[in-house]
Amino acid sequence: MPFLWPLLLSTGLTFAWLWFFVRRDRHPEPLWLLARTFGWGMLAWVIAAAFGASLGQLLSSPLPLVAAFVVLLTAVLEEGFKFVAATTAITELSFDEPMDGLVYAVTAALGFALMENLTYTLGFGSGAGAWHAVFATLAHALFSAPQGYALGGLHWQRGRAWVVQGLLVSVILHAVFNGLLVGGAGWPQLAALGAITVLMVVLAGRYYLAFEAHARQHGPSAYFLQEQARRRQR
Repeated sequence: MPFLWPLLLSTGLTFAWLWFFVRRDRHPEPLWLLARTFGWGMLAWVIAAAFGASLGQLLSSPLPLVAAFVVLLTAVLEEGFKFVAATTAITELSFDEPMDGLVYAVTAALGFALMENLTYTLGFGSGAGAWHAVFATLAHALFSAPQGYALGGLHWQRGRAWVVQGLLVSVILHAVFNGLLVGGAGWPQLAALGAITVLMVVLAGRYYLAFEAHARQHGPSAYFLQEQARRRQR
């Protein structure tokens, strides 16, 4: 089966990156809530793709402003629906420390990426699907890191403007990344892609370090300790 190995690659990469990001959480989240958020991320891709299906032909427009608008609108749609998927966890009692904002944002993003990769493979073939999985899986997680940082800031009594700023940074990173991908090929484009990727990695690393420092300083929440004690009693 020609599609089997890229589908396995996409799935393996998705859960490998999920483990990489989630393992940084000193006070792990319940698996059922991670799975639910991941599922909402998958659904977010379906909804975003339905809205964005009519935009594909406009990308080939000879008018640069039209193509740029489509790239931006695509980023708004995708990051917006990924953000909504992540926010399904914030009303749960388990959302009890700043690190959780990053955990659930990345989890939703990887669910989104998995659906995108699977559909891309089925639509464009195994070779294209494999390359897409290698680059897009991590990219989606990194795009969502700023909004995850913003959601985590809710525990620091940040207002709505803080959350909007985080979402806006995610949209800008996504739009710039996609704009470089659809632009002309060459070393300047590759250098710019490398620079924006490094920037996203640095941002995500700083966010995680800040939240890890908070977790070390304040320790687990009372709810987390209660849940741990309840599980030990089973």
